[in-house]
Amino acid sequence: MNQKSSNPPVRVGMISLGCAKNLVDAEIMLGALLKGGVEVTNDPTQADAIIVNTCSFIDSAQAESVDAILESAAQRDARKPEQSLIVSGCMPQRFREELPKLLPEVDAFMGIDQVAQAAEVVKTALGLRKAKLISQAAGAVARPSKRGEKIKATKLKQLGADRVPDEHDAASNLRGTSKFGNTRTVLQAPEAPTSPMVDVNTRPTYIPDYATPRFRLTPPHFAFLKIAEGCNHPCSFCIIPRMRGTHRSRQPSDIVKEAKALLKSGVRELNLISQDSTYYGMDLRPNHSRAISSPEKFTAAAKSLNADAASLSSLLRELNSLPGDFWIRLLYTHPAHWTPELIQTIAECKKVARYIDMPLQHIHDAMLERMRRETSRAYIEQLIRDIRAGIPGVALRTTFIVGFPGETEEYFESLLDFIRDVRFERMGVFSYSKEEGTRAGGMEGQLSSRQKLARHRRAMAAQHAVAREISEGFMGRRLKVLVEGAANAAQLKQARINSWEHGHIRTHDADSEKLRGSYWVARGEADAPDIDGRVYVKGTLIPGTFTEVEIVGHTDYDLIGKVVISGRDEGAGSTRRPRHSR
Repeated sequence: MNQKSSNPPVRVGMISLGCAKNLVDAEIMLGALLKGGVEVTNDPTQADAIIVNTCSFIDSAQAESVDAILESAAQRDARKPEQSLIVSGCMPQRFREELPKLLPEVDAFMGIDQVAQAAEVVKTALGLRKAKLISQAAGAVARPSKRGEKIKATKLKQLGADRVPDEHDAASNLRGTSKFGNTRTVLQAPEAPTSPMVDVNTRPTYIPDYATPRFRLTPPHFAFLKIAEGCNHPCSFCIIPRMRGTHRSRQPSDIVKEAKALLKSGVRELNLISQDSTYYGMDLRPNHSRAISSPEKFTAAAKSLNADAASLSSLLRELNSLPGDFWIRLLYTHPAHWTPELIQTIAECKKVARYIDMPLQHIHDAMLERMRRETSRAYIEQLIRDIRAGIPGVALRTTFIVGFPGETEEYFESLLDFIRDVRFERMGVFSYSKEEGTRAGGMEGQLSSRQKLARHRRAMAAQHAVAREISEGFMGRRLKVLVEGAANAAQLKQARINSWEHGHIRTHDADSEKLRGSYWVARGEADAPDIDGRVYVKGTLIPGTFTEVEIVGHTDYDLIGKVVISGRDEGAGSTRRPRHSR
């Protein structure tokens, strides 16, 4: 008779915050845990350890991460004191020196390079937690007291304030120095049994490959496919290069292997992600230089590539050649790195969604220069004309930063005029966030929170008017959509996206009446997962399939459609299978 093991498997829960790139890191950690014999649970009360995968892009994302850490610690102390708490992601990467002092509740901090070693980190953290409880029982360590909102705010303000710059921080030009990209490890063994472990590389070099175990957190019909990691851009407002390291591309053959596996598993939408997708492959050149961020230098480098060299265009063509009915969605492109070849490639590859995600950040030349975007207004306007002319029907998505240091009313008004004139199909706005360790953080001309909020509202109001007109223009058109699933009551009531990335304005009028009854949620080519609008469809559909719908209504940012089958319309309540269209 077989006896059950006396040592049940370790169970781990995870909270993942931030962008799609961070989500892929979370999937890799979960894959590593499962490979290491660890069970994954959605119930925190059953978990032996909790991992909080953090974001540190802007202050509001950072605040969300700190809240998640402290809330997890409070629940742990109240319900399951032996539970270990581990913090991963961008916050430990950025504040590797400060966090162990500011967050003694945490048992281990791990960096981006350590995602594939998550199982080992968990085991170490469990041992540290056990030692801390023993010390507390013996009176050697004071038990943690309750912490309120004031403590949380104090901890946030302390982050980065007392940090001593390292040798990498002293380098002002991130593109041309040999030091940038070299890495050293901050492997801080616990000074005492109660001190947290810190395993963080100062400059990450890790990038996943096809052999990396991965437990997907997205629905079965779409996936995020990371094609590169890191960034070489010197943007004055951004901390990402110092957190994520220099740009490093995956080999194209490795990406194609993963894409084939994803498609075989039922994926119908491959979302290509990186910090700068348009830079893909340029670092794979022999003896490559990082100092090619400007449009002129990048174009010259792209033209010098051999015919068989890896590039975003060659990767898109190879993915497009794979069999099956699916979308390829290109996210996170940089305006300085577009080429005529890339425009032509997207136009010719029918599986590549007619959707361009291209953050512009501003349009006034003075602001673009202060932001170190390496583009000008004239260049951006010409690029937009070229993209729209070369890719008929394309939807342009962009983001802007308002309230940047030195932004005058004149500069901001020029941005509003640009938004109204260009009429982006999708647009988001960030209020500038002053970040320690960035050039912009030390600039003169910092705007007040009230000024930034007012400009954010004005920019989104300008886009709101554009968005309603664009939605109106879809009336009567037929679209191919990817079915997500049945809409719940909350989705129908709000029909919106709530996150620190967007802040869309919605009118409270008859729109809410249009979405009464039973609907399914779908997305068109112009709608990326989680960040853009949706198409609400009457009828009975099949999740994860394509169907054709006719648009019969709209809200501010969402469309309302009915299914079209075999040349006729499908009304509400039908149970017929929708026709798949290409």
